[in-house]
Amino acid sequence: MKKIFISAAVLLSTVFVAKSQDESLTISGSVDAYYKYDFAGYKDADGLGNIPTSFANEQNSVSLGMVNVIVGKTVGKASFVGDVSFGPRGGYQSLLNGGDGNSFHIQNLYMSYAFTEKFSMTAGFMGTFVGYEIISPTGNFNYSTSYLFSAGPFQNAGIKAEYAFSDKVGLMVGLFNDWNAYQDFDGVSDFGAQLSLSPVAGWDAYINFLTGSTGTIVDLTTAYQVTDAFKVGLNAADFSDAADGDGGYSGGALYLQYGFSDAFALGARGEYYTEKEAGWAFVPGGESVVGFTLSANVKAGPLTMIPEFRLDNGSTEMFMKSMDMDPTKSASQFSLALVYAF
Repeated sequence: MKKIFISAAVLLSTVFVAKSQDESLTISGSVDAYYKYDFAGYKDADGLGNIPTSFANEQNSVSLGMVNVIVGKTVGKASFVGDVSFGPRGGYQSLLNGGDGNSFHIQNLYMSYAFTEKFSMTAGFMGTFVGYEIISPTGNFNYSTSYLFSAGPFQNAGIKAEYAFSDKVGLMVGLFNDWNAYQDFDGVSDFGAQLSLSPVAGWDAYINFLTGSTGTIVDLTTAYQVTDAFKVGLNAADFSDAADGDGGYSGGALYLQYGFSDAFALGARGEYYTEKEAGWAFVPGGESVVGFTLSANVKAGPLTMIPEFRLDNGSTEMFMKSMDMDPTKSASQFSLALVYAF
């Protein structure tokens, strides 16, 4: 999940550890590539198929994801995380205000200080706390992403404070730049908060709120590990565009995953996404789309192969059924991705 950005605690448990003055510098990351085929055979002027969500876009092509390298270190109560990516997934495809074709991007660059076991503060450029899916393919079961992920913020630069009231309840509040910006020329413009809940073992829920110059988003993200093999996740969000009160989006996505063995798992994602009257990013204003994605995760050590089938159906003719530009309500695709985590 995009929860609490990329946790330093996770990073400090990675594969490579270099000792220095009894402290550890950790290095982790991933590489990924994919092939995607749009069953309509449609390809636009940029070589992209019908379904417009982030990543896995290029039609009938063996395409690059990214090389992602993450470093982190903790000395006493202070820690830092630096997360750099090279390639389309981590470059211009990860920024809603991108498009200049850059292949290099800082995903995360932040520093934290733990004043007590319960209270800490973090400042820098951080993966957003809003939503269920993240940019890194190692953090998602499905390789293609949801409309909710693609329409929402990817990163938030700013400063946040976190307090753990107990093992079951925590609160984050922060001040941030506008969405996906290293520097906000209009000044720090956004306020964000996250209430985290863990009612029972295996169940985590996050209620997220972010408001500012782009607009206001309220987001619920929750996951429950029902058994060792079966997991259920849910993401629901509503966004109102600050520039146009009739603009924005809302929707929900349900995630079901079942692990048959350590080497093989199946997962399904069902999503409903609609844009408000003035629209936002993907579908005509006032229209909606229902998506179904079925993915397998086949693991061989650090390598994961992800064969995936996806079918999207719109409330209006928003896709193309051929290169002849004939409109249709439905689009489908197959993709095969390789993700190597280190």
